[in-house]
Amino acid sequence: MRRREFIRLFGSTVVAWPLTARAQQAAMPIVAYLSVGSLDATAGRVNAFRKGLGETGYAEGRNVQVEYHWLEGQYEHLTAVLDDLIRRHVAVMAIPGSLPVSLAAKSATNTIPIVFGVAEDPVKLGLVTSLAQPGGNATGINFFAIEIDAKRLGLMHDMLPKAARIAVLLNPSNPRYSEATSKSLSEAARSLGLELVFYKASTPGEIDAAFAAMTRDRADALFVGGEALFASRGVQIATLAMRDRLPASFPSRELVQAGLLMSYGTRPHRHGASGRYLYWQHTQGRQARRPSGPTGDQVRVRDQSADGALT
Repeated sequence: MRRREFIRLFGSTVVAWPLTARAQQAAMPIVAYLSVGSLDATAGRVNAFRKGLGETGYAEGRNVQVEYHWLEGQYEHLTAVLDDLIRRHVAVMAIPGSLPVSLAAKSATNTIPIVFGVAEDPVKLGLVTSLAQPGGNATGINFFAIEIDAKRLGLMHDMLPKAARIAVLLNPSNPRYSEATSKSLSEAARSLGLELVFYKASTPGEIDAAFAAMTRDRADALFVGGEALFASRGVQIATLAMRDRLPASFPSRELVQAGLLMSYGTRPHRHGASGRYLYWQHTQGRQARRPSGPTGDQVRVRDQSADGALT
């Protein structure tokens, strides 16, 4: 399943229980869609999300209202956004692909349903009590992005065997992912005989500065962390990488389409669970009973060949 297909499914998951249950309380239930990226960078995913809503019988403006909140990498605005959503008691929060936002939402409310997509084990993160019985008000999917990142580095080494010094771009505003990724990549790099040089960027200006530093340090290739901020700045990153002739990789295909060399990441869903992959079998007043998974383990690799796919 491609990322857009997952977001479509995500949209259908969001309305499995809460909208029906709360329709009695409001003329039109509100789904809050929270993204740390920008509208321009995620337009395809939003369309897929809307399609998922439509497949469950919901259409924006007819029987459901969707509020889109774009943080554009500015996490300092998150608290105010969550406070407003909780005050108005929206029907459900949909958070596809942001660990900091998912954690903040779970910490802020234990009543509003949350459907998340994260890169790590949701049990260890404290989002759910167990995979078999999530409990509480949250359920979702683990992309296994940390494990996949180590494999992506190995694949990059296979494709670029002469590249010995690898620049790694991470976002310090997402410290949990950055720390876990740094540890995982460092362990993988030792076994591959690679030198990693880490660069931090959380703003467009810092991305420019990081590329300037990579050039000074004579990096052979670039490993871009799986961060929504970087996806939203895909054109900038791809333009700089091509300008500096720096082969680069990212977890999803968006930046490959913008000009990066390759991507390697999860295809969250090729399992028999199909439309029930994230299905949330709630009834009003009960806790989540479906597992926060199954988790994704399918991958696709892409490069800048004519059709954009490496098989």
